[in-house]
Amino acid sequence: ADGAPGSLLATAGAMRAAGLLLAWALLRAAASQQCHPSSPGGVLRFTDRHAEIRVPALHRVPSSLDPLYGLVRRCLDLIQQNPLPTELLRTVLNDPGSVQTSQVVQYELGYVVCAAVALLFTVAVPVAGMCFCYCRSRRRCGGRLRAHRRSLGCRRRCLLACLSFTSLVILVSVTCAFVTSQRVKGQMEPGLGAVPSTLRTLRQHLANVPQGVQMVVDKFEVPRKQIISDLAGKHGAGQHPELALGMDAVLTAPRCLAGLSRSVGLSIHAQLKAMTYAALADLQDRARDLQTSLHHLQIVHRTARALAAARAELEPALRERRHRVVALLDDPRCTSCASVLGRAQGLQLGADYGKVPSVEKVLKALAGLPRSDFAEMIHQGNGTFNSIPELAVERMAQVIQDLRADLARTAEKVQSIADGFPLPDYTRPVSEALEEAEHRSQPYLREAERFEHYRWIAGTVLCSIILLILACNVMGMALGTYGLSKREDPSDYECRGEAGAKFLLVGVGLAFLFSWLLILLVFATFLVGGNIQTLVCRNWVNQEIYKFIDTPGNLPPSMNLTRQLNLRRDSNLSSAYRECKSGAGLWEVLQLDSSYDLDEHLKAPKYTADFQKRLGDFTADLGEVRLLRSEGRQDLETFARSGVDEVDYGRFQEEMENPVVQTSLPGLARNLEGLQKMQRNSTVAGRLAAEARALWHMQNSTVQSQEALVAKLGESVQFLSHLAPHLKERVRRTLATTASVEARLPVQAQQILRQELGCFTRKELRYFSQYLNWVGQTLREDVASCQPLATALDNGRVILCDRIAEPWNAFWFSLGCCTFFLIPSIIFAVRLTKHFRPIRNRLM
Repeated sequence: ADGAPGSLLATAGAMRAAGLLLAWALLRAAASQQCHPSSPGGVLRFTDRHAEIRVPALHRVPSSLDPLYGLVRRCLDLIQQNPLPTELLRTVLNDPGSVQTSQVVQYELGYVVCAAVALLFTVAVPVAGMCFCYCRSRRRCGGRLRAHRRSLGCRRRCLLACLSFTSLVILVSVTCAFVTSQRVKGQMEPGLGAVPSTLRTLRQHLANVPQGVQMVVDKFEVPRKQIISDLAGKHGAGQHPELALGMDAVLTAPRCLAGLSRSVGLSIHAQLKAMTYAALADLQDRARDLQTSLHHLQIVHRTARALAAARAELEPALRERRHRVVALLDDPRCTSCASVLGRAQGLQLGADYGKVPSVEKVLKALAGLPRSDFAEMIHQGNGTFNSIPELAVERMAQVIQDLRADLARTAEKVQSIADGFPLPDYTRPVSEALEEAEHRSQPYLREAERFEHYRWIAGTVLCSIILLILACNVMGMALGTYGLSKREDPSDYECRGEAGAKFLLVGVGLAFLFSWLLILLVFATFLVGGNIQTLVCRNWVNQEIYKFIDTPGNLPPSMNLTRQLNLRRDSNLSSAYRECKSGAGLWEVLQLDSSYDLDEHLKAPKYTADFQKRLGDFTADLGEVRLLRSEGRQDLETFARSGVDEVDYGRFQEEMENPVVQTSLPGLARNLEGLQKMQRNSTVAGRLAAEARALWHMQNSTVQSQEALVAKLGESVQFLSHLAPHLKERVRRTLATTASVEARLPVQAQQILRQELGCFTRKELRYFSQYLNWVGQTLREDVASCQPLATALDNGRVILCDRIAEPWNAFWFSLGCCTFFLIPSIIFAVRLTKHFRPIRNRLM
């Protein structure tokens, strides 16, 4: 372009300055910014394989029978209020022959009282039954009423209500007995089977620890592959267009993979491109200013000389034309010509461009400029800067290879976690103890299962007999009541009433016959279940059993669990149980000859020191970016010293304000043409027309060309006048900015390199930390956890106490209620039979 308005140039310069300020601000912000937070993709996912041998935790399941269970526990707490008999148990375990019966009786006093009650019941009820049979044979019991009284109806209804209520209580109790008996049977077989199964599972858990530890160590492949992926870049490629500077070439970054070296190069390029492109754009503007200024200076020089020469040629012709027009208008024959005479007399030259300053000196100073090819220079600087990502890939190739080798050595170090794991040698005593417990428990479990089978049969038969007694009571009451309602005379015989009485007596007979069996079954199950609850379960819940086992001297040497389980010397069963329950590892509770500190093995610096040091020590020369060579700098300095800003452009503007000719030739020509129409003298009219044509010819041939030169000169002068005041400052700022950018680019590139490598290091260290944390958590909570041992103990308590002992005790309690309520049932039934038989003597 020949030029541009000064306002546009000023705006462009302001935008360039703002761009440079923004570039510096972005650069400072980039230099101080923190690493971006890790994305969701930065979280490692490990396959959830863990230990394949598990001991599932069992829990007490809420039941509709819980109120009954609570009632039974409170009853047992009243019967047996003594705490755990520590001295008695110590004597039993260490010297069974020295156990005194009085000690056992003193502790079991509540059960002894219950045994006495059961014995009394066992003897008294059958004796009462035999006496009843004897009296019945003598017709003294269960006969007929001898006389009718008005109170008999009220008494009969009272007896019916009492027997009905007693039968209802027995029915509810026998129903609970059936349900709890079936529940004991349903829980006994899986509960007994869980003992050897759990012991085998624990042994398998211990045996599988080495394979589990090796599996955990092998999972280092997950972070290793992720780090290698981050180093090499396995992600999708994409076009990365760069900023176009308005130059002949538009630079575009090559397709890239987001590996470490490429990522570092792109980050350096992205953070420095605003500053670099702003400097290149400013340099391009100065080169354009140089070219455009030289062009306009040449225009000013040529145009001023042409205008001066044209003025010299126009002056005699204009003087002669003025003389002729004035003479014609001054002729007396010219009608009304006096009004135009003044304008014709002012017909003379205006602007004199011979007086404007000469720019020849400036042109001589700029002669031969530009000596350098600024377009090529800027293109090369831009290309060198845009090659930083590729150069980073080249410079970092060796360190990437070294980091891969470091990862291989780290994998060997991680293998030491498995190689140094000491458990296989120290879990043998635990495995042997578990195996011995499994073999010893088998006979007892079989006996318990056989005893439970007999108990269930006896309980089912006796509960069925109780139901039969209830059926007799119900049938007796129903038939007797129906018979009474159909009997018109109390002394009349009625077969249905007699049948009701016989049914009641059959129920009474069954109650007398089987009550002793019922009380024997109740006492046998009560003695076993009650002692399990008060001696074992209650002390198991409050940890008293563990305290007894941990107290030295309570157990015989052959039952030293601390030694058999190979626990730490400073540990015992209680502390080991608490540690295992809280998630401790096996190696933390076992007695190891040489301590194995897992936390020491899982310290990240042990595996990341070489990796971190290699990245921390790495430096790379990413080349020197030259934005302005020395010949280009000399061209700009010469341009600033050329004197473009010293030319008095105001003199040009003053002369351009003057017209080429003082009087407007077209206006004067139109005036003459108007006068020509007013003339009566044809000669004068012809001369006026000829002068008008001469003026038009001078305007079109000479004056217009000079005016065009003046307009052209005005554009160049306007450009130079706006550029000149700021030229030296702009050139100085451009040279300073270019030199500063060239000096800061390597420094800032190194800072960004350190920052990016630091961010990458922290990201990869997070992968190591995630893996090592996962290793510690998996070994402690799963693969080599001793929590299954605590879980097995808790499961034993749940099975024995919550699932077997509670329904077992509820069974004898319900059956005992049935048994004891048979006594009032017998009494009410015997008393009621008399009311169902005809009265012997009727009294009016």
